[in-house]
Order: sequence, then structure tokens, then C-alpha cells
Amino acid sequence: MQENMMTLSDGRKLGFWEYGDKQGIPVFLFHGTPGSRTWFLKDDDIANTFGIRFIATDRPGYGLSDQKKHRSVLDWADDIAELADFLKTESFSVLGVSGGGAYAAAVSYRFPERTRLCVLVSSATPFHAGKPPKNMSKENRIAFFLSKHAPWILKKINSSQKKMIDRDPDKYKAALQKGGRHLPEWDNRQLTQEEVLDSTILHLKEAYRQGVEGALYETRLLTENWGFNLSNIQVPVHIWHGEEDTLSPVSEVKKMAGRFSAVTSHYIKGGGHFLTEEEQIWNEILQTILKEAAFK
Repeated sequence: MQENMMTLSDGRKLGFWEYGDKQGIPVFLFHGTPGSRTWFLKDDDIANTFGIRFIATDRPGYGLSDQKKHRSVLDWADDIAELADFLKTESFSVLGVSGGGAYAAAVSYRFPERTRLCVLVSSATPFHAGKPPKNMSKENRIAFFLSKHAPWILKKINSSQKKMIDRDPDKYKAALQKGGRHLPEWDNRQLTQEEVLDSTILHLKEAYRQGVEGALYETRLLTENWGFNLSNIQVPVHIWHGEEDTLSPVSEVKKMAGRFSAVTSHYIKGGGHFLTEEEQIWNEILQTILKEAAFK
């Protein structure tokens, strides 16, 4: 595994991994909660074909990136600006998946002059009064509740998951393959694919490299105010979201979309939460980046 790191101005290490065309259109990838910089088992052929340079990152407490105490969602924007400077990249686009959507929005808000395009895939949405929406899956709502009111229980659950991934990954894969009633058919179908399972194991193993504290903190952080108004984002936004997503309900995403000043929404009929694993959708996302974020 490639271990690229830079040292930020406050002394913290930030981990990242590059995919695709190293001379191509720069796009920062922001993983979900939990997640890591390891998005693919091998380099992304589609990104290479389209001339797109992906820079996947570890947020604080994940993978190779040092924890940052009391961090906010908006703090991530400053880390990305430093990484962009380190890579000599003046302007870029951002793509956030699931919990990473909050951070893609934060960078777009904080640095509109540098951000060409904001892509949100299966994105998290702001919570009203700190509470997850009632039409979110019960399992997800419980996790967010525990993150605020009983974090020691959530830590025990996540630590058990980490232990299984580290000691018996095949057992964890078998558990994933069974799917769950809280997931739509789309997502359960994705979890039957060996490549998706192998990628998920690698992704989570890196997410928990330092322990589970990063995921615990960020789960609670997503329940809080993101620290900025979505209506003040001037960067063009593209949303891809499954209509059957149970982890981030499409009804909440449509409310969020209405707050952006310039947005194009792509709602996938029958789609679940795991959209980037579908090659046709991934192609469409990259074609949009190529069209709207290319240097002119």
C-alpha cells in the first residue's frame, strides 16, 4: 500500500493516496464515516481514461492522518488547502461520499475561488436539532444516538468490528454478504460481489488503523451544526443519490439540494447507498467532472 503523507502547519500528518492520471484534472476524494484513502484495490482505469487525477485523503484519526482534538467539519477545508498547496494544485474539485459529503461542502464554502465543482454522492445531510431523520434506518439512528448519549457502547461495537476485521476478515466478509433488512435490494446485491467485499475490508482496516476513536468522534460531529450555511456555497454542485437509500434518506437530500444556489441532482431509481460501485454511475460522475471541471 502506498503511504503518502505530508506535514501540516500545526505539525499533524495528513495521509493521502493518488489514483488515475497524475497529470489530469485534480479531484479530492473524501471518504465516508468511517473510511480511508483506500478507495480501490488497484488504480482506477476509468479515471485514467478520462484524464482525472484523484487525490484520496484520510481525515484526522483515520488511516495515516493524525487526530485533531475538538476539530470541526469546517476545519477540514484548511487541511485540504494546505494539501493542495503541497501538491502545487491551485484549483481543484471535491467529491464526497456519504459522511464525506459534509466535508466536500465545507471545502466548497471555505474556498470558492479554488473549488471548481462539488460532487456529493449518497451524501449525509445536516440534522435538524441534532436528530437524525425518522425515515433513516433504525440501525443508523441508533449509532448516531449512541455517539451522543452512550459513546462507550458505540466504542465497544466498533472495537468488536475492528477486532473481527483484523483477526478474521473472512468471517467479517461473510457477515457483510448476508446483507441486512435495513438495506435496500441494491445495497445487498453490491455486498455479494467479491471485489466490493475485498475493497470494503481494505477500506475499513485502514479506517481503524489507529483505533476506533476517529470514527466515534466523527459520528457525533455529523449530528452537530456543520458551521456554515449551505445557501452560501457558490460553487456548482452535482448530487447523485439513490431513491431507496436507507442510510441517508433521499427526502432529506432533496431538502438539502434546495438550499444550494447552483445544483444539478441525479436521483437513481431503485438506487441504494452504494452508488460508486456501479460502473455506469461512476462513468457518469467522471464524465460530469470532465465536462464541468476541466481547465479551460
